[in-house]
Amino acid sequence: MSDIYQEALELHENVKGKLGIQLKVPLSESHDLSLAYTPGVAQPCREIAKNKDNAYKYTWKQNSVAVVSDGSAVLGLGNIGPEAALPVMEGKSILFKKFGNIDAVPICLDTQDPQEIIQIVKALAPTFGGINLEDISAPRCVEIERTLIKELDIPVFHDDQHGTAIVVTAGLLNALKVVHKKIEDITVVVSGTGAAGSSIIKMIHALGVKEIYGFNIHGIVTKEDYDQYDFLTQELTEITNSSAKRMSMSEALKEADVFIGVSAPRLLTKEMVRGMKKNPIVFAMANPEPEITYDDAIEAGVAVMGTGRSDFPNQINNVLAFPGLFRGALDVKARKITEEMKLAAAYGLASLVSDEELSSTYIIPKALDPRVASTVALAVAQKAKETGIARV
Repeated sequence: MSDIYQEALELHENVKGKLGIQLKVPLSESHDLSLAYTPGVAQPCREIAKNKDNAYKYTWKQNSVAVVSDGSAVLGLGNIGPEAALPVMEGKSILFKKFGNIDAVPICLDTQDPQEIIQIVKALAPTFGGINLEDISAPRCVEIERTLIKELDIPVFHDDQHGTAIVVTAGLLNALKVVHKKIEDITVVVSGTGAAGSSIIKMIHALGVKEIYGFNIHGIVTKEDYDQYDFLTQELTEITNSSAKRMSMSEALKEADVFIGVSAPRLLTKEMVRGMKKNPIVFAMANPEPEITYDDAIEAGVAVMGTGRSDFPNQINNVLAFPGLFRGALDVKARKITEEMKLAAAYGLASLVSDEELSSTYIIPKALDPRVASTVALAVAQKAKETGIARV
C-alpha cells in the first residue's frame, strides 16, 4: 500500500496549487478586448452603479464563493496558521467546483481576531455571492458567522458546524428507519459540544429529538453549571439534559439509542456500546482517529455504524452538503442560509437512499454520487423561495 501522505505531498508539489483561473470569453483580437475590457466594460459598470443587484447579472458574483479561514482549527491539525491552512482551503474550493460548479476562492487571513475577520469579510463581500467560513475555532466561529449573517445580504455558512450537522441528520433519519425507531422516542448522547457538536445538537433537536445529553472535556452539560460555560455551551443547556442529571457518559449511554461523536479518539468502549439500548446507532467521527473503531463497534453489537472515513460504509462527509447547499442558495440569489434551508438539505440528502436500497451499511449516499448536489440544491432553493429568502 502506498504512503498516502507522501503521495499527497508529491501531488501538491507537482501541481503547485490545486486550482487556477480560467477565461470564459475569447481574447484573441482587438474587438474581444474592447468588449471584455475598455471601453465596453463601462456599460455593465454603469448598470451596476444604478442597481448593485445587477452585479449578479453581469459579473461572476452569481456563481462565486469565498472560502475564508484563519487557520485556527484545521482538520485534525489544530491552530497551524493561514499559510499552512491554504492547502485545505484550496481543497475545499475544488470540491465546490467539482460537485457544485461554483467558482470558489481560498482566502486565508493573517489574523485570529474575530472583529478583524468580520470587518475583512464584510469588505470582501461585494465580490462574492456567498461566504464559506472554514476551520475557525469555536466559539469564535459562531460569533463571526452570526455577525456576518446579520450584517451581510449574501449567504454566510460555517461548514464545520452546519455541514457536519446536515449530513449527520440525514444519516440519522435513515438509520432510524433501519432499526425501526421514531425520532421523538430516542435518546441521543453527543460527545463534543464545540462547533460541530453544538450544531448537531441544535439540528436534531429541531428534527424532534426530545432527550439529548451533551458531553465535553468537562463532562455532561447541565443547567447547574451555566455560569461556567461560554455562550455556545450555555445555549445548549436549554435543549439538553432536561432533568439536569449528573452522570458519566457511560451512565448516559445506558439510556441512549444513539451515540454521535465529534470529540476525541477511543472515548467509546465496547462495554459502553453493549450498555446502550437495543439496536444502537453509533456515528464516531473524531478526526483522524474515531471514538471507537468500526470493527470494535460492530463486534459490540452496533446496528448502524457511521464514520468520517471513506474506507468504511456510511461515511459522514461534508461534501454531501455544502456544494448543493450553496448551489441552491446561489441559484435563487438567497440573502442568507436559514435553519429551514439546512433541514431541507438534510431531508433531500436522506431521500436519495430508497427504501429498497436502505440497509445498515447504506444509510447515506456515497460522496461521489452524482445525484447529491443537484438534489440538495433543489431542496434548498425551494425552501428559500417558500420562506421569502430568495431574490428570485
